[in-house]
Amino acid sequence: MPPLTHPLAREYIGFGVVNVSFTHLLSESGSSGVSQAYLRRGTIVRIIERVQINRRGNTESWVLAESNYQGAASSSSGWLLESVLDVYENENRANTASKMMTQ
Repeated sequence: MPPLTHPLAREYIGFGVVNVSFTHLLSESGSSGVSQAYLRRGTIVRIIERVQINRRGNTESWVLAESNYQGAASSSSGWLLESVLDVYENENRANTASKMMTQ
């Protein structure tokens, strides 16, 4: 599980692979955000920030994620419920997991 705070030594805290059929990247954490992008199973995102929100007595972990971060002209960033991701500390492991999910 990534830390709640951003490490000072790098610009991201890990990588996530979407583990559900599809999900939306939201404009803000929580269920009130507007969809910024649509992500499919196996999509790799870079995790920038992690927060926990208390909603009706339940704690939810949300991550600020960036998709298409690998030098793409149209990168999207937004919030995802952490439970829709498998989280990895490095990109190589995320790539391997993504390939396994999409075979």
